[in-house]
Amino acid sequence: MIEVIYLLNSGFLLRTGNIVLVFDAFDDPAGVLPKFIAEECYERLYFLASHAHFDHFSPMIAAYAPETTRYILSDDIRQHSGAAQMPPNKTSWIGIYDRWQDDRITVTSFSSTDEGTSFLVETDGRRIFHAGDFNWWDWTGDTERNRKLAENGFRKQMKQIAGQTFDLAFFPVDGRLETSMERGVRVFCAETDTKALVSMHSVGYPAWQPSVGFFNEGQEIPVWSPRIAGERYSF
Repeated sequence: MIEVIYLLNSGFLLRTGNIVLVFDAFDDPAGVLPKFIAEECYERLYFLASHAHFDHFSPMIAAYAPETTRYILSDDIRQHSGAAQMPPNKTSWIGIYDRWQDDRITVTSFSSTDEGTSFLVETDGRRIFHAGDFNWWDWTGDTERNRKLAENGFRKQMKQIAGQTFDLAFFPVDGRLETSMERGVRVFCAETDTKALVSMHSVGYPAWQPSVGFFNEGQEIPVWSPRIAGERYSF
């Protein structure tokens, strides 16, 4: 079983077995982190941040250094003003198409169509993908040239991911994209073997449910679209 708690935006706490992963924690309005870290039992705690945007990284995660096994941060975060607060002896910087591992987890990074990286984490026999800001950013009203560039960039990166199997994937389904909000996630689900999906990066919009025909008949998978900080779901 994989337990997931929503922090905010693309921020999640995930536990599989005795391993705890925290992705893109920039804010924690429900106070999930201090309560969980103080009260729950686990063996290893890892923080991962996909890039330096304010809604994906905050140096506030350095407050949990005593309990943290490792901080695995996208290399672009080095330029963030808060990078100096991260404990050097517990922080690893990871570039695009890079890898970091210890005796419990393996982290493989992929590129993004925005800043930084996306992550594949392998641990406890599970393969977990967190897209960061990797998406088909097809903005309604943008120029045709820019929209085509966005599509080409997305499809180029999908070639690096296509065909892979993920037990759980976190992927943006951003309401700001209006009628294009499903484009990226639809291709992602069609071209990977994803067993369960969590939508993210859509604060302030209604919970997303896949449109009619999103999945081929017989290929439906569990989908969770959290909206309230502190919500929990188990896969």
